[in-house]
Amino acid sequence: MTKAIELARLYPQCTRRETFRVLGAGAAMVGLATGSALAQRDNETVLMEAMVLRDPDIPVAGNPDGDITIVEYFDYQCPYCRKIEPEIRKVVQDDGKVRLVLKDWPILGEVSVIAARMALASKYQDKFIQAHEALIGVSSKLTEPRIRELLAGAGIDLDRLNRDLATNAKTIDAIIARNGDQAVAFAFRGTPSFIVGKFRVPGILTMAQFDQVIADARKAAANKQ
Repeated sequence: MTKAIELARLYPQCTRRETFRVLGAGAAMVGLATGSALAQRDNETVLMEAMVLRDPDIPVAGNPDGDITIVEYFDYQCPYCRKIEPEIRKVVQDDGKVRLVLKDWPILGEVSVIAARMALASKYQDKFIQAHEALIGVSSKLTEPRIRELLAGAGIDLDRLNRDLATNAKTIDAIIARNGDQAVAFAFRGTPSFIVGKFRVPGILTMAQFDQVIADARKAAANKQ
């Protein structure tokens, strides 16, 4: 029995293909959008492997030189994203060779968009990770004043944040837009959803299951060398 079949059992509501598929090279990733509105909007490059795994506009957590990349599509108001965050952090720390790319996919309303934009603006202070941890680590409801309070508590300069939001609005909004385009193209149904190496994982895994899919991704990468 393959690992893909074992993992598919975690998601009985989905087909095996929907649950856990091996992605091909960049061209195959682009092919996911063929015939869709994404392709019609000339956004094929957004779905290339380089943009999914190594978007230069998104800071990297974990080991930036790691051999496997985990991409998480998340929403700061998603309770499941909040719940799984400590486990993902531990998996990444314990492994030591994982790049973690955190992609805002604000699908739960206007406050989610505000939180995503403010967190991404914090990268211009080199404090995206601090902003992310402050917002994803809270259990209370988010409001714009609460977001600002949390960011200030994480050491974010709010005056500079406001300036960076205004100056870099187009860049920030473009990041959020292409994150959303990718999530839709991958047929993700909600947050959190993941790409691990070249495996698509649309849902929550345990730490042991994350370890397993990381191992499978490394094996798949080695077999292609």
